[in-house]
Amino acid sequence: MAEQRPGERDISERAQQWAATMQGHAGTHLVRAHATSHALTGPGPVLPRERREEWEDLLLRPEATRGRGAGTRARPESPDPERTCFERDRDRIVHSTAFRRLAGKTQVVVYPRDHQRTRLTHAIEVAQVATSIARGIGANVALVDAIALGHDCGHGPGGHASEEAFDAFIPEGYDHGPWGADVVLAPLNLCLETLDGIRNHSWSRPAPSTIEGEIVSWADRIAYCAHDLEDAVHAGIVAEADIPAEVAEICGRTRRDQLRTFIRAAIHAVDRYGEVGMEPAEASALAVLRAFNYERIYVRPASLAQSRAVVEVLRALVEFYVEQPDRMPSPAAFDVPADDRVRAAVAYVAGMTDRYAFDRAIAELGWDPDRLPPAS
Repeated sequence: MAEQRPGERDISERAQQWAATMQGHAGTHLVRAHATSHALTGPGPVLPRERREEWEDLLLRPEATRGRGAGTRARPESPDPERTCFERDRDRIVHSTAFRRLAGKTQVVVYPRDHQRTRLTHAIEVAQVATSIARGIGANVALVDAIALGHDCGHGPGGHASEEAFDAFIPEGYDHGPWGADVVLAPLNLCLETLDGIRNHSWSRPAPSTIEGEIVSWADRIAYCAHDLEDAVHAGIVAEADIPAEVAEICGRTRRDQLRTFIRAAIHAVDRYGEVGMEPAEASALAVLRAFNYERIYVRPASLAQSRAVVEVLRALVEFYVEQPDRMPSPAAFDVPADDRVRAAVAYVAGMTDRYAFDRAIAELGWDPDRLPPAS
């Protein structure tokens, strides 16, 4: 008989314990998750969509957006029995391929380390900030959550440099907000209010049509200013002592203090002025923080070198797939005309994760790995 290796019996017992729960724990009427389950709710009605819509009318401020029935969508649908239309949107975004791919897309640096943000963790942090503000002022949390989680699904690999890369192929320019709403997420048939918030979350765009969209616009800036700084400190790019005095005095030097300050400032502004915004002191601190990040993180030499390499490789990939569309999956990409090779190629490359795009450059183009974006 073979000698048992250390730990082998423990692993086997654990596997047996796990397998023993395969069917759950049967009782008289129900199967339960745990042998000792006692989560007794008592009989009574569940909370259908209509009840939650009634709660929205009772709890939300008059200016907040209400979810009604199936929502206003490009393609009419039947209402969901349990979820409001914006809760349904949020679930569709979370389960979408585009959202999952954000885990492999650059937030600030290519090849992030284990604790550095990706586009996915950024989206989650934006949702946290946005829902905190929405709860504080009585806005529609489900709509805010959906917009926040979907707001960056139009980003290509390699960070904001991808927009510069794709600008060369899109006559109106490549803007990740409209592209995310009108191309990437179009197959999900989201509500018009959700798409509007995603399309217009950037401050350079027209204002969103809902207060929930405005909340996400602020939450996006609050979140990335704070967490990009935290990542840069951890990476040794800047030090906490470098943070401008105005920022430190008003909102502190840590991500925790900064988020708390800016979230409370946004809630206070609605309470005092009846409008989504921020009073001058906190708004100035946020602007100074963003300017500091821009100079010390986003346009430092290593970041600019990374951006130039991203632009070069992404443009080469698009050109390759325009010339050889048979190398793309069929259908090639999302909601673009079948005969529009350029848009199809851009959509395909924009949907790639960083790693997949760089691997394709090596495999399809014979790209020298030394030409790929350097790790920062």
